[in-house]
Amino acid sequence: MIAPLARQRLLSAGALVGFFVLWEVVCLAFGVSDLILPRPSQIAAVLIQKMPLLWPHTVQTLYTTLAGFVLGVGAGIVIGVMIGSSKLAYDVTYPLLVGFSSIPKVAVVPLFVVWFGAGTVPAILTSMVISIFPVVVNVATGLASTEPELEDVLRVLGARKRDILWNVGLPRALPYLFASLKIAITLAFVGTVLSETVASNQGIGTVMMIASGNFDVPMVFAGLFLLAAMGVALYAVSSLVERRMTGWAQRKTDMAMA
Repeated sequence: MIAPLARQRLLSAGALVGFFVLWEVVCLAFGVSDLILPRPSQIAAVLIQKMPLLWPHTVQTLYTTLAGFVLGVGAGIVIGVMIGSSKLAYDVTYPLLVGFSSIPKVAVVPLFVVWFGAGTVPAILTSMVISIFPVVVNVATGLASTEPELEDVLRVLGARKRDILWNVGLPRALPYLFASLKIAITLAFVGTVLSETVASNQGIGTVMMIASGNFDVPMVFAGLFLLAAMGVALYAVSSLVERRMTGWAQRKTDMAMA
C-alpha cells in the first residue's frame, strides 16, 4: 500500500505531467500557431538552446528578488511586531500602511527610477515594498491571537511585556509569519519582473520584454517557466523551514489524510 505522502506526491506529479501533455496535444490537434501559444516541447527546446543567454538574467532576477524579499520581510516583521504589540502604534501606523499597499506598485517604479536611476536598486525596492504588507498583517494577527488570560497569568508571575512578547507572542506568531512568507516570495517576483520590464537592462523581465517586442512568444514562455520554477523552489524552501520550526502547529499527514 502506498503511503499517503507518497500518494499525494504521485498525484501532484501526474497532474502536472497530464497538464503539459494536454497542452501539447491541444496545440497539435488544433494547429495553434507559435505566435499564439507555443507547445511545451518548443518551450523546452528554447530553454535548452538559450540557457547560456538566459542564465545571467535568471541569476540577476533571483538575486534581486531575494534581496527585496529579505528586506521586505525584515521591515514587515519589525512593523508587524510594533503594530501587534501596541494599540497606539496600530492606530497610527496601520491606516498609513493600508493606504500605501493600495497604491499600484507600477506607479512607484518611475519614482524609484528618478531617485536611484535605472537598474537593480529600483527592482530591489519594488520587490521589497510589495512584500511588506502580507508579513505585517500576519505577524500582527499572530501577536493579537495571544490569549489575554495567558498574558494576565504571566504578568502575575512577574513577566514583563518584553518577556511575554519574546517567549509567548513571537512563538505564537511563527505559523502566521511562515504563511506570509509563502505569499511574499511570490509577490517579490512580481515586483522584480515589474521593475525589470520598466527600467532595467538585465533580468528575466527585460528578456521577456525584448522577446515580446520581437514576437518571440516561445522565449516569453521560457521566461515565464523560469520564473515559475524559481517561485516553486523558494516556496518549497519556505515550506521546509516552516515544517522544521513550526511542526508543533501543523496537523500530521496521516491525520490530514484520514
